[in-house]
Amino acid sequence: MNRRHFLSAAGAGGTALAGAAAQPASSEPGVVVERKVSGKPRAGKVLAAIQPHCDDIPLFAGGTVLKLLDEGCTGYLIRITNDDMAGPGTIAETVMANERDHDALVRVMGFRKGFSLNYSNHQMDGISKPELRSRLIFLFRLLKVDTVVCYDPWGHYEENPDHYVTAQCVEAACWMAGGGKDYPEHFEAGLQPHGVREKYYFARGPQLVNRVVDITPYIDRRIDAMLVNKAQGPAGDNGARLRASLARRNLKLPVLGDSDDAANRNYARQFLLTREQDSGRPYGLQYAEAFHYIGPPENPVEDYTRRNAVPL
Repeated sequence: MNRRHFLSAAGAGGTALAGAAAQPASSEPGVVVERKVSGKPRAGKVLAAIQPHCDDIPLFAGGTVLKLLDEGCTGYLIRITNDDMAGPGTIAETVMANERDHDALVRVMGFRKGFSLNYSNHQMDGISKPELRSRLIFLFRLLKVDTVVCYDPWGHYEENPDHYVTAQCVEAACWMAGGGKDYPEHFEAGLQPHGVREKYYFARGPQLVNRVVDITPYIDRRIDAMLVNKAQGPAGDNGARLRASLARRNLKLPVLGDSDDAANRNYARQFLLTREQDSGRPYGLQYAEAFHYIGPPENPVEDYTRRNAVPL
Protein backbone atom coordinates (compact mmCIF):
# COMPACT_ATOMS: atom_id res chain seq x y z
CA MET A 1 0.00 0.00 0.00
CA ASN A 2 1.19 3.50 -0.83
CA ARG A 3 0.18 5.26 2.39
CA ARG A 4 0.56 8.70 0.86
CA HIS A 5 -2.16 7.98 -1.70
CA PHE A 6 -4.47 5.69 0.24
CA LEU A 7 -7.12 8.35 0.81
CA SER A 8 -8.07 8.70 -2.82
CA ALA A 9 -8.84 4.97 -2.95
CA ALA A 10 -10.33 4.48 0.49
CA GLY A 11 -13.14 7.00 0.28
CA ALA A 12 -15.57 7.07 3.17
CA GLY A 13 -15.07 3.45 4.19
CA GLY A 14 -18.37 1.93 3.14
CA THR A 15 -21.94 2.39 4.24
CA ALA A 16 -22.43 2.46 8.02
CA LEU A 17 -24.65 -0.38 9.53
CA ALA A 18 -23.09 -1.50 16.98
CA GLY A 19 -20.31 -1.26 25.02
CA ALA A 20 -20.67 1.96 26.57
CA ALA A 21 -22.49 5.06 25.29
CA ALA A 22 -23.67 3.07 22.28
CA GLN A 23 -26.89 4.39 20.77
CA PRO A 24 -28.86 3.41 17.67
CA ALA A 25 -28.16 5.83 14.85
CA SER A 26 -31.10 7.63 13.32
CA SER A 27 -30.00 7.64 9.68
CA GLU A 28 -29.45 3.90 9.14
CA PRO A 29 -31.44 1.04 10.69
CA GLY A 30 -29.18 -1.23 12.72
CA VAL A 31 -26.35 1.27 13.02
CA VAL A 32 -25.05 2.04 16.50
CA VAL A 33 -23.17 5.22 17.37
CA GLU A 34 -20.68 4.92 20.23
CA ARG A 35 -19.75 8.08 22.10
CA LYS A 36 -17.29 9.06 24.82
CA VAL A 37 -18.25 7.95 28.32
CA SER A 38 -17.17 9.78 31.46
CA GLY A 39 -15.37 7.92 34.22
CA LYS A 40 -13.62 4.60 33.69
CA PRO A 41 -16.30 2.10 32.65
CA ARG A 42 -13.67 -0.19 31.12
CA ALA A 43 -11.35 -0.30 34.12
CA GLY A 44 -9.93 -3.79 34.49
CA LYS A 45 -10.40 -4.62 30.80
CA VAL A 46 -7.51 -5.28 28.42
CA LEU A 47 -7.27 -4.02 24.83
CA ALA A 48 -4.98 -5.30 22.09
CA ALA A 49 -4.60 -3.01 19.08
CA ILE A 50 -3.19 -5.21 16.33
CA GLN A 51 -1.67 -3.81 13.16
CA PRO A 52 0.32 -5.43 10.35
CA HIS A 53 2.22 -2.15 9.85
CA CYS A 54 3.27 0.74 12.00
CA ASP A 55 0.70 3.18 10.64
CA ASP A 56 -2.48 1.07 10.40
CA ILE A 57 -3.96 1.80 13.82
CA PRO A 58 -3.28 5.57 13.69
CA LEU A 59 -4.82 5.85 10.21
CA PHE A 60 -7.92 3.72 10.66
CA ALA A 61 -8.71 3.32 14.37
CA GLY A 62 -6.54 5.71 16.37
CA GLY A 63 -9.42 7.73 17.79
CA THR A 64 -11.33 4.65 18.91
CA VAL A 65 -8.27 3.14 20.57
CA LEU A 66 -7.63 6.43 22.41
CA LYS A 67 -11.27 6.43 23.54
CA LEU A 68 -11.10 2.86 24.87
CA LEU A 69 -7.85 3.59 26.70
CA ASP A 70 -9.34 6.79 28.14
CA GLU A 71 -12.29 4.77 29.43
CA GLY A 72 -9.97 2.58 31.48
CA CYS A 73 -8.65 -0.21 29.26
CA THR A 74 -5.07 -1.36 29.73
CA GLY A 75 -3.70 -1.34 26.21
CA TYR A 76 -1.08 -3.25 24.26
CA LEU A 77 0.07 -2.54 20.69
CA ILE A 78 0.97 -5.60 18.60
CA ARG A 79 2.76 -4.99 15.29
CA ILE A 80 2.93 -8.07 13.06
CA THR A 81 5.60 -7.16 10.46
CA ASN A 82 8.92 -5.35 10.63
CA ASP A 83 7.82 -2.86 7.92
CA ASP A 84 10.97 -3.55 5.91
CA MET A 85 9.35 -2.50 2.60
CA ALA A 86 7.87 0.85 3.66
CA GLY A 87 10.17 3.71 4.54
CA PRO A 88 13.34 5.64 3.71
CA GLY A 89 16.82 4.46 2.77
CA THR A 90 18.06 0.89 2.72
CA ILE A 91 16.01 -2.02 4.03
CA ALA A 92 17.98 -1.91 7.28
CA GLU A 93 17.37 1.82 7.64
CA THR A 94 13.68 1.30 6.89
CA VAL A 95 13.34 -1.35 9.58
CA MET A 96 15.06 0.86 12.16
CA ALA A 97 12.98 3.93 11.26
CA ASN A 98 9.73 2.01 11.66
CA GLU A 99 10.88 0.47 14.93
CA ARG A 100 11.48 3.94 16.30
CA ASP A 101 8.04 5.01 15.10
CA HIS A 102 6.44 1.95 16.73
CA ASP A 103 8.10 2.71 20.07
CA ALA A 104 7.05 6.36 19.84
CA LEU A 105 3.47 5.33 19.05
CA VAL A 106 3.34 3.20 22.21
CA ARG A 107 4.33 6.27 24.25
CA VAL A 108 2.14 8.81 22.47
CA MET A 109 -1.04 6.74 22.56
CA GLY A 110 -0.53 5.50 26.11
CA PHE A 111 -0.13 1.76 25.64
CA ARG A 112 1.38 -0.20 28.51
CA LYS A 113 3.69 -2.10 26.17
CA GLY A 114 4.30 -2.81 22.50
CA PHE A 115 5.17 -6.09 20.78
CA SER A 116 6.69 -6.56 17.32
CA LEU A 117 6.43 -10.05 15.79
CA ASN A 118 8.74 -9.07 12.88
CA TYR A 119 7.37 -10.96 9.89
CA SER A 120 8.62 -9.67 6.55
CA ASN A 121 6.49 -6.94 5.00
CA HIS A 122 4.29 -7.92 2.00
CA GLN A 123 5.17 -11.60 2.43
CA MET A 124 2.60 -12.78 4.95
CA ASP A 125 0.61 -14.88 2.49
CA GLY A 126 3.64 -17.18 2.51
CA ILE A 127 4.00 -17.60 6.28
CA SER A 128 2.65 -20.39 8.45
CA LYS A 129 -0.76 -19.17 9.58
CA PRO A 130 -0.90 -21.70 12.44
CA GLU A 131 2.39 -20.26 13.73
CA LEU A 132 1.09 -16.69 13.78
CA ARG A 133 -2.22 -17.84 15.24
CA SER A 134 -0.43 -19.70 18.05
CA ARG A 135 1.69 -16.63 18.88
CA LEU A 136 -1.46 -14.51 19.09
CA ILE A 137 -3.22 -17.09 21.27
CA PHE A 138 -0.24 -17.01 23.62
CA LEU A 139 -0.42 -13.22 23.86
CA PHE A 140 -4.21 -13.19 24.32
CA ARG A 141 -3.89 -15.64 27.21
CA LEU A 142 -0.80 -14.00 28.71
CA LEU A 143 -2.27 -10.49 28.61
CA LYS A 144 -5.89 -11.62 29.26
CA VAL A 145 -7.14 -9.62 26.28
CA ASP A 146 -10.85 -8.74 26.31
CA THR A 147 -11.05 -6.47 23.23
CA VAL A 148 -9.18 -6.38 19.93
CA VAL A 149 -9.00 -3.67 17.29
CA CYS A 150 -7.75 -4.96 13.94
CA TYR A 151 -8.41 -5.24 10.22
CA ASP A 152 -11.66 -6.92 9.24
CA PRO A 153 -11.04 -10.55 8.19
CA TRP A 154 -14.05 -10.26 5.88
CA GLY A 155 -13.27 -6.82 4.38
CA HIS A 156 -13.76 -6.78 0.60
CA TYR A 157 -11.13 -6.07 -2.05
CA GLU A 158 -8.17 -5.95 0.32
CA GLU A 159 -5.03 -6.15 -1.82
CA ASN A 160 -2.35 -6.33 0.88
CA PRO A 161 -1.67 -9.91 2.05
CA ASP A 162 -0.30 -8.60 5.35
CA HIS A 163 -3.71 -7.12 6.13
CA TYR A 164 -5.94 -10.08 5.35
CA VAL A 165 -3.60 -12.76 6.75
CA THR A 166 -3.23 -10.83 10.01
CA ALA A 167 -6.99 -10.36 10.24
CA GLN A 168 -7.77 -14.02 9.59
CA CYS A 169 -5.26 -15.21 12.20
CA VAL A 170 -6.57 -12.71 14.77
CA GLU A 171 -10.16 -13.84 14.18
CA ALA A 172 -9.26 -17.50 14.71
CA ALA A 173 -7.03 -16.80 17.71
CA CYS A 174 -9.76 -14.82 19.48
CA TRP A 175 -11.96 -17.87 20.00
CA MET A 176 -9.27 -20.56 20.11
CA ALA A 177 -7.58 -18.75 23.02
CA GLY A 178 -10.63 -19.64 25.13
CA GLY A 179 -10.36 -23.38 24.51
CA GLY A 180 -9.08 -25.83 27.05
CA LYS A 181 -7.30 -28.18 24.65
CA ASP A 182 -5.50 -25.90 22.19
CA TYR A 183 -1.80 -25.54 23.05
CA PRO A 184 -1.90 -27.26 26.46
CA GLU A 185 1.75 -26.40 27.04
CA HIS A 186 0.50 -22.86 27.77
CA PHE A 187 -1.33 -24.20 30.80
CA GLU A 188 1.80 -25.93 32.06
CA ALA A 189 3.43 -22.49 31.96
CA GLY A 190 0.69 -21.08 34.19
CA LEU A 191 -1.61 -19.56 31.59
CA GLN A 192 -5.36 -20.17 31.44
CA PRO A 193 -7.88 -20.26 28.58
CA HIS A 194 -8.99 -16.72 27.80
CA GLY A 195 -11.10 -15.97 24.74
CA VAL A 196 -11.46 -12.46 23.31
CA ARG A 197 -15.08 -11.31 23.62
CA GLU A 198 -15.18 -7.96 21.82
CA LYS A 199 -13.83 -6.97 18.40
CA TYR A 200 -13.66 -3.71 16.49
CA TYR A 201 -12.81 -4.55 12.87
CA PHE A 202 -11.88 -1.82 10.36
CA ALA A 203 -11.28 -2.01 6.61
CA ARG A 204 -9.80 0.07 3.81
CA GLY A 205 -12.61 -0.78 1.41
CA PRO A 206 -16.24 -1.91 1.60
CA GLN A 207 -17.30 -3.81 4.70
CA LEU A 208 -20.41 -4.60 6.70
CA VAL A 209 -20.25 -1.66 9.13
CA ASN A 210 -22.52 -1.79 12.16
CA ARG A 211 -20.85 0.66 14.55
CA VAL A 212 -19.68 4.25 14.22
CA VAL A 213 -17.46 5.66 16.97
CA ASP A 214 -17.45 9.40 17.65
CA ILE A 215 -13.77 10.36 17.82
CA THR A 216 -14.28 14.13 17.81
CA PRO A 217 -13.05 14.54 21.44
CA TYR A 218 -9.86 12.67 20.52
CA ILE A 219 -9.05 14.19 17.14
CA ASP A 220 -6.05 16.24 18.31
CA ARG A 221 -4.48 13.19 19.96
CA ARG A 222 -5.24 11.12 16.88
CA ILE A 223 -3.30 13.66 14.83
CA ASP A 224 -0.43 13.31 17.34
CA ALA A 225 -0.46 9.55 16.67
CA MET A 226 -0.52 10.04 12.90
CA LEU A 227 2.43 12.44 13.05
CA VAL A 228 4.54 9.82 14.86
CA ASN A 229 4.66 7.73 11.69
CA LYS A 230 7.45 9.62 9.98
CA ALA A 231 8.87 6.61 8.11
CA GLN A 232 5.81 5.74 6.02
CA GLY A 233 2.71 7.56 7.21
CA PRO A 234 0.93 10.15 5.03
CA ALA A 235 1.24 12.71 7.85
CA GLY A 236 4.77 12.73 9.31
CA ASP A 237 6.67 15.76 8.05
CA ASN A 238 4.68 16.19 4.84
CA GLY A 239 3.20 19.51 5.92
CA ALA A 240 6.64 20.98 6.56
CA ARG A 241 7.89 19.60 3.22
CA LEU A 242 4.98 21.14 1.36
CA ARG A 243 5.53 24.47 3.12
CA ALA A 244 9.23 24.45 2.17
CA SER A 245 8.47 23.47 -1.42
CA LEU A 246 6.02 26.34 -1.79
CA ALA A 247 8.46 28.80 -0.20
CA ARG A 248 11.07 27.93 -2.83
CA ARG A 249 8.54 29.14 -5.40
CA ASN A 250 7.72 32.21 -3.34
CA LEU A 251 4.30 30.78 -2.45
CA LYS A 252 2.51 29.68 0.67
CA LEU A 253 -0.72 28.00 1.80
CA PRO A 254 -2.18 30.03 4.68
CA VAL A 255 -3.85 26.92 6.08
CA LEU A 256 -0.43 25.42 6.85
CA GLY A 257 0.50 28.18 9.30
CA ASP A 258 3.86 29.79 9.98
CA SER A 259 5.98 26.98 11.45
CA ASP A 260 6.90 23.43 10.49
CA ASP A 261 5.09 21.99 13.51
CA ALA A 262 1.91 23.89 12.66
CA ALA A 263 2.27 22.89 9.02
CA ASN A 264 2.44 19.19 9.89
CA ARG A 265 -0.60 19.33 12.17
CA ASN A 266 -2.64 21.50 9.82
CA TYR A 267 -1.73 19.34 6.83
CA ALA A 268 -3.06 16.27 8.67
CA ARG A 269 -6.25 18.06 9.72
CA GLN A 270 -6.93 19.59 6.30
CA PHE A 271 -6.05 16.70 3.99
CA LEU A 272 -5.98 13.39 5.90
CA LEU A 273 -9.27 13.26 7.81
CA THR A 274 -11.82 13.30 4.99
CA ARG A 275 -12.64 9.63 5.58
CA GLU A 276 -13.44 10.35 9.23
CA GLN A 277 -15.53 13.39 8.31
CA ASP A 278 -17.47 11.36 5.74
CA SER A 279 -18.05 8.55 8.25
CA GLY A 280 -19.40 10.96 10.85
CA ARG A 281 -21.51 13.24 8.66
CA PRO A 282 -24.63 11.01 8.39
CA TYR A 283 -24.81 10.86 12.20
CA GLY A 284 -24.18 14.51 12.99
CA LEU A 285 -20.59 13.83 14.10
CA GLN A 286 -17.61 15.95 13.11
CA TYR A 287 -15.22 12.96 13.03
CA ALA A 288 -15.97 9.25 13.31
CA GLU A 289 -14.42 5.85 12.66
CA ALA A 290 -16.50 3.00 11.25
CA PHE A 291 -16.23 -0.68 12.22
CA HIS A 292 -17.77 -4.08 11.99
CA TYR A 293 -18.28 -4.64 15.70
CA ILE A 294 -18.68 -8.03 17.35
CA GLY A 295 -19.62 -7.91 21.02
CA PRO A 296 -19.90 -10.58 23.73
CA PRO A 297 -22.27 -13.35 22.63
CA GLU A 298 -25.70 -13.40 24.20
CA ASN A 299 -26.38 -16.14 26.74
CA PRO A 300 -30.17 -16.62 26.99
CA VAL A 301 -29.89 -19.08 29.89
CA GLU A 302 -27.72 -16.68 31.91
CA ASP A 303 -29.94 -13.72 31.04
CA TYR A 304 -33.14 -15.57 31.99
CA THR A 305 -31.60 -16.83 35.23
CA ARG A 306 -30.44 -13.36 36.21
CA ARG A 307 -33.93 -11.95 35.73
CA ASN A 308 -35.97 -14.79 37.21
CA ALA A 309 -33.96 -16.69 39.86
CA VAL A 310 -35.47 -16.51 43.38
CA PRO A 311 -34.13 -17.55 46.81
CA LEU A 312 -34.69 -21.14 47.90
